[in-house]
Amino acid sequence: MKTLSTLALVVSSVILSGCVNTKYIDTPVQPIEVKIAAYNLSFDRDSFEALVAEMQVTPAKQKELVTAYLDGSIADADKATAENVIQIRNVAAVIQKNRPSVLMMAEYNNDGIGEDKSALIGFQDNYLSIAQSIDGAGGEANLDPITFPYFESYSTNTGLSSGLDLNNDGHIGGPGDAWGFGMYHGQYAFALMSQYKIDSENTRTFQTFKWKDLAGEKIPTITICDGSQAIPNGMNCGDKWYYSEEWEEVRLSSKNHVDAPIIIPTANGDEVIHLLMSHPTPPVFDPGKNKSQNAAEVKFWNQYIQGKDFFYDDAGQNGGLADDAKFVIMGDQNLDPVAGDGESDVMQTLHDDPLVNQSVMNGELYPTSYGASEHATDKRLSHPKPNRISSTFGLAVDYAIPSANLNVIDAGVYWSASYEEGRKLFNDARLGQYGDSKSVSSDHRMIWIKAKLQ
Repeated sequence: MKTLSTLALVVSSVILSGCVNTKYIDTPVQPIEVKIAAYNLSFDRDSFEALVAEMQVTPAKQKELVTAYLDGSIADADKATAENVIQIRNVAAVIQKNRPSVLMMAEYNNDGIGEDKSALIGFQDNYLSIAQSIDGAGGEANLDPITFPYFESYSTNTGLSSGLDLNNDGHIGGPGDAWGFGMYHGQYAFALMSQYKIDSENTRTFQTFKWKDLAGEKIPTITICDGSQAIPNGMNCGDKWYYSEEWEEVRLSSKNHVDAPIIIPTANGDEVIHLLMSHPTPPVFDPGKNKSQNAAEVKFWNQYIQGKDFFYDDAGQNGGLADDAKFVIMGDQNLDPVAGDGESDVMQTLHDDPLVNQSVMNGELYPTSYGASEHATDKRLSHPKPNRISSTFGLAVDYAIPSANLNVIDAGVYWSASYEEGRKLFNDARLGQYGDSKSVSSDHRMIWIKAKLQ
């Protein structure tokens, strides 16, 4: 398939209004089964421009770089690019192997406001539309290309200056004082790719929703006082993290909370599924504020699906989700229901909510993998339910949580064990220092559910 030049990619991102790649649209189908997946790709580059450049490397140049890297002839100046190209190709292989109809991608940098789609177009044209290998770097191209005609990137709070001293270090400015931690505006953003129309007109974003306005929330305090986390100078255990004036302004979302409906044609008419996407801050790296914020970002969806009326979106529309709406809560939530440093009971409460599918969240369809169990054994992890782990750091933090009114027939985590096909997409001794995690593909695993529509 013909690839787009750098200029053509930029032009396309404008004329396509940033959300539709028309050359990939076929005659609408009437699907019976829809696979919806979330995947933290770990594409957190030092700049958005760096990611754009990597996505525009042509398949021919990719092959040249990979071959030279594997045979040891790579020039020092090209080594980092080759390593990143290998990572992107392996991630693309994971996507091609699993063939989701809809894919939420975390840690997919953007321009901060989600308008520049060139990185998404490049990923489609130069990686997803090109056959990759189930056998990893340098392997035979034995996977079928996959196309996503519809795509969207969302504005993010990461790296967006707040003008306040949010990290209490006595200075204003830098990643710790952004509304969401980021070295630049757009780092750690998330994006959506879909084979079905994204209803952009009815998409709701909650980037500016205030933390104080979520039911039951109060100013977080310093609660981690065992010396494992540094307490800012002049502050003590139990102190409030924010001044009252700051608390009035603090945004809840470290990235964004997005309700994006997708429209799926069926034999009985269009079905609408609301994709509820977010990527909460990790509950670590400070003496308690992040733990509280992570929990609040998860609570947001639990209250939103209950239709609470206090919500307001960035367009000024009020209210939560409609009572009969079908939904999937998606993304790296950085919170495990039974382990880790976060408020696990908050995630378990979401699991237990009768509005979500109990067969998936507490029953026989809970997403698992053999690779997770093997990883837990190899790393001597103590997770109480090791087959549910979705990250190399040993926690179940990635989710595709379907509503109770969705007929889910299957679910899983894609993580190949040593005896399964695709192992080199996760562990490959030829790559990086340890041959796993981000040096191979990602430190997270794709999680998915499959719903059967009438």
